[in-house]
Amino acid sequence: MCSIMGYCGRGADLDIFQKGFERTISRGPDDSRIIDTGNGILGFHRLAIMGLTPEAMQPFEREGSYVVCNGEIYGFEKLREKLSSQYSFASESDCEILLPMYFEYGVGMFKMLDAEFACVIYDGRTKEYIAARDPIGIRPLYYGYDENGVIIFASEAKNLVGLAERIMPFPPGHYYKNGEFICYCDIAKVSEISGDDLETACRKIHDKLVAGVEKRLVADVKVGFLLSGGLDSSLVCAIAAKKSSEPIKTFAIGMSEDAIDLKYAKQAADYIGSDHTEIIITKEDVLFALEQVIHLLGTFDITTIRASMGMYLICKAIHERTDIRVLLTGEISDELFGYKYTDFAPDAAAFQEESVKRIRELHMYDVLRADRCISVNSLEARVPFGDIDFVKYVMSIDPEMKLNKYGKGKYLLRHAFEKGDYLPEEILWREKAAFSDAVGHSMVDYLKEYAEAYYTEVEFENGCKKYDHARPFTKESLLYREIFEKYYPGQGEMIVDFWMPNKDWEGCDVKDPSARVLSNYGDSGK
Repeated sequence: MCSIMGYCGRGADLDIFQKGFERTISRGPDDSRIIDTGNGILGFHRLAIMGLTPEAMQPFEREGSYVVCNGEIYGFEKLREKLSSQYSFASESDCEILLPMYFEYGVGMFKMLDAEFACVIYDGRTKEYIAARDPIGIRPLYYGYDENGVIIFASEAKNLVGLAERIMPFPPGHYYKNGEFICYCDIAKVSEISGDDLETACRKIHDKLVAGVEKRLVADVKVGFLLSGGLDSSLVCAIAAKKSSEPIKTFAIGMSEDAIDLKYAKQAADYIGSDHTEIIITKEDVLFALEQVIHLLGTFDITTIRASMGMYLICKAIHERTDIRVLLTGEISDELFGYKYTDFAPDAAAFQEESVKRIRELHMYDVLRADRCISVNSLEARVPFGDIDFVKYVMSIDPEMKLNKYGKGKYLLRHAFEKGDYLPEEILWREKAAFSDAVGHSMVDYLKEYAEAYYTEVEFENGCKKYDHARPFTKESLLYREIFEKYYPGQGEMIVDFWMPNKDWEGCDVKDPSARVLSNYGDSGK
């Protein structure tokens, strides 16, 4: 991960800019640089992943134009080769190709990128700023306007607190130009449903996910893997293990008393032959980290915060105990193939509509969680299930095939990897467990108990009334909201709402986001 920031006009207060920018130095601890473009300021904190030499330090400059980018551009070598007849390159950085691409293709460049990225470009010829973000929003970007009406972009909302009155997430799959946000890729929108039958679809799922993992193994630093023992992370690790010449390094975390996933993670690790590490956490670890986690996340969402507790603590341990710089994770599979609650979808059209909604909002929930928990510990997240080609294809599969008609959720993904000796049957066909079960039932129980003791009933009722947008509805949600407001006062609209099952579906009108409360949960948490 890196951190970028841009004040896109004249009149910037450099001291205030620097103060805001320093809040995310953990995203890029290797080097920092702020430059004056002559019409604004660009800043870059570097975490060196590709091209480790000083020549790869940003902002990159050509002919009075500049770019800062937090990103990984896959297959950049072919793009660079095509451009090299007209442009010389000083480093092995993937992001050095961005200005030449902009000079050649203008804003049409963004749809050409196979990348996880957020960037700000200053065009020295026209004296204007252009910004863009990848189609899922895997790399973060926020914006706001200062008191003079100048737009400011930054990797995280915390950079903009005190600089902009209203902070909002930059919409994924859009670019900003001439004061407008223009969509260049709506990755969730399907123009035509694929006619592939089940076996063809599963073969393509297999091949595209393998390709998505393989390209994310390329780095000039050490790579590790988060392994929960669930289907998604286990598949990522299994694919990587087959593609690696030496044992991959995997990491799992759980509560000291009831972490069911440690057992399954070890089973998967033993099967694929990884160098496996377990991190054990306690009630005290969780409660001590709560406020810090909400601050680093910049959200009040219950699901995101609960799921971040273990992820933050495992990434903290990896940062402190190893020299790994890149982590591959299993996010985005659920939004594509279904959750426990999507078993209640009334029909295929409703399933597809829900998937579209979740993919478009991912940048505020699971993707946000992965980015912040990993980047605050000076690591880079890579998300194979978020591969652009993979997501576009899975979204195009006939949703009738994605409904749970097989007695097992995510059947297509499981069936796609039945052959090839990737995982033990027990892992490949294991029921999906809620994250709170995986780390340990007790973790969420401790958080709820803490919140229950924190407020009286009167304090709870009065506290909830203070909020019109995404009003808290439990003591736990009120506690999270009040901690959020402490660090991001008045910025609640950054998050559209609480992540909850679709309450319009029968069986899904619940008061807690955990799958544990659903009637079809059954043996998932065992």
